[in-house]
Amino acid sequence: MRIYGDTNSGNCLKVKWVCDKLALPYRWIEIDTRKGETRTPQFLAMNGAGQVPTVAFDDGRTLAQSNAIIRYLARDNALIPRDAFIAAKMDEWLFWEQYSHEPYIAVCRFQLVYLGKDASQLDPEKVKRGYAALDRMEQYLAASHFLAGDEVSLADVSLLAYTRVAHEGGFDLSRHAAIRRWIAEVETYLGLPSAR
Repeated sequence: MRIYGDTNSGNCLKVKWVCDKLALPYRWIEIDTRKGETRTPQFLAMNGAGQVPTVAFDDGRTLAQSNAIIRYLARDNALIPRDAFIAAKMDEWLFWEQYSHEPYIAVCRFQLVYLGKDASQLDPEKVKRGYAALDRMEQYLAASHFLAGDEVSLADVSLLAYTRVAHEGGFDLSRHAAIRRWIAEVETYLGLPSAR
């Protein structure tokens, strides 16, 4: 399979991490979204939304949306809990990540790192909601080792992507001890170097 992705994107990296952890063979095709490479006729024919990551399988089928991709790639694997309710809790975190976490943590990071904005220029509401997401994770992880069950699941992989680099978006994790512990454990599980 071919993974069309931007290595600056946590949404793309989570697909790469799942493939690497599961030893799934793939060819990575780097796409520079800031140069409009997702807006070419060829790319849009593969993914009409013009977004990465996009996976093209050898049989010609394609799949987009990072959490849908990792959910498909990890089917019948330990990254998806066998217990149906715990698997649904994993999905709950996956949906929450895209709606209540990524739009704030990732967007603030993008504005600081890639647009060169100063932290004072960030939308205060995005910062507030980013901290609200981190606080929810902190509260949960203070009482539970991982996000869905007793082992690392796709919920942890998905939320790791932008949480581990939240500091690049101006978010201070010093008061989030449980998140810092969780980041280190999931990075170790995935064989990733520390993002700090």
